[in-house]
Amino acid sequence: MEVKEEKEIRKNYQDIINHLSVILRTAQIHDTDNIAVVTAIERFLSLINSLLRYENIISLDLIGEFFYINDNRVRYSLEHLLNFDYLTRELKKRRIGSIIFKNIISKKDIQLFIKAFLAAGISDSPYEIMSDGLEESDNIEIGILKKIKEGEEVDRRKIIKKVYFNAVSYSKGVITKIKAGEKVNIKKAKRIVETMVDQILEEEKLLLGMTAIKDYDEYTYHHSVNVSILSVALGQRLGLSKKILTELGLVALFHDIGKIEIPNDILNKSTNFTEDEWKLIKRHPIWGVIAILKLRSVDNISIRSSIVAFEHHMNYDLSGYPKVRRYSELDFFSRIVSLVDQYDAMTSARVYSRIPLAPDKALSVMMERSGSQLDPLLFKFFINMVGVFPIGTLVMLDTRELGLVYESDVVFADRPRVMIIIDSNGENVRGPVVDLNEKNEKGKYIRSIVKTLDPNKYKINLAEYLL
Repeated sequence: MEVKEEKEIRKNYQDIINHLSVILRTAQIHDTDNIAVVTAIERFLSLINSLLRYENIISLDLIGEFFYINDNRVRYSLEHLLNFDYLTRELKKRRIGSIIFKNIISKKDIQLFIKAFLAAGISDSPYEIMSDGLEESDNIEIGILKKIKEGEEVDRRKIIKKVYFNAVSYSKGVITKIKAGEKVNIKKAKRIVETMVDQILEEEKLLLGMTAIKDYDEYTYHHSVNVSILSVALGQRLGLSKKILTELGLVALFHDIGKIEIPNDILNKSTNFTEDEWKLIKRHPIWGVIAILKLRSVDNISIRSSIVAFEHHMNYDLSGYPKVRRYSELDFFSRIVSLVDQYDAMTSARVYSRIPLAPDKALSVMMERSGSQLDPLLFKFFINMVGVFPIGTLVMLDTRELGLVYESDVVFADRPRVMIIIDSNGENVRGPVVDLNEKNEKGKYIRSIVKTLDPNKYKINLAEYLL
């Protein structure tokens, strides 16, 4: 009985966040008298007031990336992920750390909250505007986001950078050791991937941002790590368990290991490959299987790694390579890895393709391949994950500013957060980071994307801004 009650309380707490998010998202699109907004408000009032009759006060606190209600941490559910993410971002934007509901909440209280929320979104002092707007309400109060968050954000970025470059360093070490005929420490690989999985579960956006930074000189090592990170992030969207995500990350890390057999003068060739050289390149999936089976004793991970190394260029419709007769279908991990492998390869300045595609252009190419070379369902999840304009995309805004996509918006995919790097006067700047969902007092968007640009033409180093 007690367990049942606890489950009901947890669900009610999730519903508070979910309903509040729906109200605010809907109010950003429609007038407060719109039936969609009114219906959302009625649902929220029914829930919050039924709880207030027993608990008197409901305190919703945002601490780090997590919500707490009356000191109980509210677990994210996949079903409500978008709404949780939206509310987290919007509260941070307004520097709101807590919302306190007390007594009985009326429709007027919620309308005041919505009005203040929208006004704060376009203000330079959002918390103060929000606080002033709630003065007429005796039943809703807000608390400021603690300043410690700023320090934590800096520290988290440092941790993410360390995790990423540790993985790159390990990837480089593995290849060097295998070439030298030395033994490789696979346990270390597992520890590195477990750390990446932990960071993706808690700070997915920061770690995904690291994959936007490409390094031509160390492409192979960065590519292996990027594919591992993107695979785990995609697996997370699919609801895979932490154990399965770790296996997926490990398998992805070794997907291209067969390239160690390709001579450097071919792999690093700056001109087009000859037919014979392509034949050699296409053998790396088979060499990958051999290399992995030499790394360690045969177990489930090594078998799965071998399968993915073998299949990652075969394509969803088996039109790729190696060609095999009577093959049924690709392994689930292979379908994930081959998808993110294509994306990272296309957006990187590789040796045999020095000019990378802009992320949105790469997604367009992949869209054409969806259903043939790529699993169409997985591709939909991938688009949802990276956004229409992935992190690192250089964009021109209708304000004549140039900016880099800094953070994707999972709800409004065409309106990410953008770091301004060239202002409307043509001057180089480093920020601010603006939200393209921001509207002016007339309800029109302040900034919109006009088109995407190639950062190489403008000699823009993404790492300079994103690290």
